[in-house]
Amino acid sequence: MGEHAARPTTIENPNIKQSLLLAGHLGNLTTEQEKALETFKENLTKAGLYTPAREKEKASHDDPTLLRFLRARSFNPTAAQKQFSECENWRKTHQICKLYHEMSDEDVEHAQRFYPRWTGRRDKLGIPLFVYRLASLDSLQHELYALPAQQRSYRLATLYEHMTRFTMPLCSHVPRSIEPVPVSSITTILDLENISFGSMWRLRHHLQEASKLLLANYPETLHSVVIVNSPSFFPTIWNWIKGWFDEGTRQKIHILGKDSKATLLELVHTDDLPVAYGGTRSWEFEDAPDIDEEIRRVLPEIPKGPLVFVDGMASKPPAP
Repeated sequence: MGEHAARPTTIENPNIKQSLLLAGHLGNLTTEQEKALETFKENLTKAGLYTPAREKEKASHDDPTLLRFLRARSFNPTAAQKQFSECENWRKTHQICKLYHEMSDEDVEHAQRFYPRWTGRRDKLGIPLFVYRLASLDSLQHELYALPAQQRSYRLATLYEHMTRFTMPLCSHVPRSIEPVPVSSITTILDLENISFGSMWRLRHHLQEASKLLLANYPETLHSVVIVNSPSFFPTIWNWIKGWFDEGTRQKIHILGKDSKATLLELVHTDDLPVAYGGTRSWEFEDAPDIDEEIRRVLPEIPKGPLVFVDGMASKPPAP
């Protein structure tokens, strides 16, 4: 693969057909992909890694989750099973469900300061819109690295659990332009405004930890990452970090630089885009989610702490 292919791309026309954007998602599968999903389920069942639905009991894993692993491995059931098995072993070894169940409301709020935050809004497809403003971490870097690496990983895992078990199912429950395709990924604005080279260097381990955990255990949860306010030294930064991602993920990373308003408004409605990025929504990185009207009809407000969204209702995660 040449140097040009390894670079993040610049969005020129984001109005790509939805069928192309969501290829390989439930409700938008080719015949071959449907066969791969059935083979994947059969293989996982034989390996004791998956339990199909029975009468009143749901399957152990829903189809959108299984399809994330298949998309990550180009719909190769054998390769997807290897990653799925490794993920399940990781979850059991570290008791991720127990960890999420026992997380306090305060712990979740504290952890959210260091990672991408959900705005409470969605892009034009209905995919949840997150923002990550790295300059906001400057004053928190000492606190960020005060915890041992394993505890940082646990804190990060609980936020990914919140994303996949609450935010995505909630956004799948409300009207969206991609219906009936469920939501199984997020759109993130990565804001590099006022970030110095030194700060980026100090944050590199933090960002690498987050990327590694996400790609290994929560694959294909990134729909797109839009980088705005990129500084002049960003090409040097990209040379550090591009090796963290596979080619499929690199293709989802887009650089807009300073003048990003027009392009972002092609992706996100004006009222759903924060003022800082050219919209009219009064939301900043440190704020709680400012949920849209469709979500508000289901939940008047987002409860605090660890959550799951099942059968149209938000609740605390059940005991494992």
